[in-house]
Amino acid sequence: MLQSPLAKATTCAALAAVAVGAALVSSPAQADSGFSVAPVPYANPRVGVENNVLTPSARQVPVAWGALPLTNPDAANGVTHYGYNTTLGGPLTQAATEANKTEPDKNVYLVFGGHHYLYQGHEAGPRGYVTRIDLDQTDPTKRVTLVSDVDSTGAVFPTIDGMTWDPFSHQLLLTAESGAPNGGVFGVSLDGQGDAVDGKATRLTALGSGGYEGIQNDGDGNVWLVEDIGGAAAAGGKAPNSYVYRFRPADRTDLTAGGTLQALQIQRADGTPVLASQLQADPSDAFIASLHTQGTSFRTRWVDVSTGTSSVAATAGAAAAGATPLKRPENGVFRPGTDFREFYFTETGDTSTSSTLPGAYGGVFRIAQKSAGAETGTISLVTGGDQEHTGFDNITFAARDSLLVVEDAGDGLHQQRNALDSGYVIDLGRGERRGAAPSVVRFLAEGRDASATFDAAGGPKYNDGDNEITGIHVSDGDPTPAGILGAKLPNVRSQAWRTFWTQQHGDNVTWEITWDLRAGHDD
Repeated sequence: MLQSPLAKATTCAALAAVAVGAALVSSPAQADSGFSVAPVPYANPRVGVENNVLTPSARQVPVAWGALPLTNPDAANGVTHYGYNTTLGGPLTQAATEANKTEPDKNVYLVFGGHHYLYQGHEAGPRGYVTRIDLDQTDPTKRVTLVSDVDSTGAVFPTIDGMTWDPFSHQLLLTAESGAPNGGVFGVSLDGQGDAVDGKATRLTALGSGGYEGIQNDGDGNVWLVEDIGGAAAAGGKAPNSYVYRFRPADRTDLTAGGTLQALQIQRADGTPVLASQLQADPSDAFIASLHTQGTSFRTRWVDVSTGTSSVAATAGAAAAGATPLKRPENGVFRPGTDFREFYFTETGDTSTSSTLPGAYGGVFRIAQKSAGAETGTISLVTGGDQEHTGFDNITFAARDSLLVVEDAGDGLHQQRNALDSGYVIDLGRGERRGAAPSVVRFLAEGRDASATFDAAGGPKYNDGDNEITGIHVSDGDPTPAGILGAKLPNVRSQAWRTFWTQQHGDNVTWEITWDLRAGHDD
């Protein structure tokens, strides 16, 4: 049996990274905000067990990991440990009959009554559930609590991918990345101390049913949704099949009261809409290449998909309404200091070097509007993906100009390029000042722990292989509307602002990063 690397997994930047693929910018990322990091030059190769390599401008410590017991387990349903479901029995790691790994995903940091908590939804296994890490608890065996693993009827709810805190309705908003009718948005209410009110997840039908992943509030109480539904296989890759949505609630304090679900439509240069029927009939449409070209910009408008309280199949509804599908967008966030006028989202792409279609490697995009509630705007490419930097997934701002983006390229692409996932700092200010593409600097070369290596080498098929970077999150934990991501300028030099990410799969370690923005180079 392989030895778990937890005891030695605290990142050591002095470890030499093996040269794999093309190096990124070799100088530090330096934004106007002063967020500056020394680069990690290369990704880790996909060979055996590899340590994480973190920029010398930061350090990290684990705050939770797989096999930590829950303080209030649901033993009858196997929800007994962080990162595992034990209904199948079997050991908790590295065996042909090991338990289902539940893969804690998006992190949400909140402070209630002086207590510091980190919440997660779990995106794999036989049922969805939500956990809370008590960051003030020094005993790891007493640190993780079960928040919810049943819906409002007491039944199982789907596995959870995305999550955010809605300060208007005072609930965690959870997304289930599954096609209609299973996918959609659920709400779990918390009290003023950060505890679950009743521990039940309520399906919010008015927000539609689809493969949602990213979810964020804006300052008006609208809910922005980013969908990840892979398109049909086409010659040379996959057709676009996923949408960006905005839900405008009738009452932002009560999302069960209904509202209007909208989807983003992009217009060609001649003003005509780019339709799903066009891109799915011709995944090589010249528009896709233009959209993925630096310096281009296209007009956008929101089209109504549904109104009221009833659920609608969001993907089909968006196509019927004339919205424009994209190549697997996954997560989005508002840029601080823009009053919710700039929304940035990732697009994963086809995650295969064999794809010959335009946009195959995805990218990072910006939607710009005059206000959060505006009906029109523009979309433009921030940075395009390539073979070495693709599979973009989770996203957060560490400063006004410093965007953190992490990869989920998947085992297949890891093998094709012989490189594991990385996390990047995108310096938006540099591009804006120079009228050029922003600089992109690797701050994290993810490794592969012993448990993930076992799964990748032939573990049970119900558990994923290589580790994945997920849950990248920067917040000061403010649970009021003033704390919505994008409302404040982050300051990671302050102890109030904390950074987290999860090394998903394998041991499912959730890390906290602290930044030393002067280490390893001169400012």
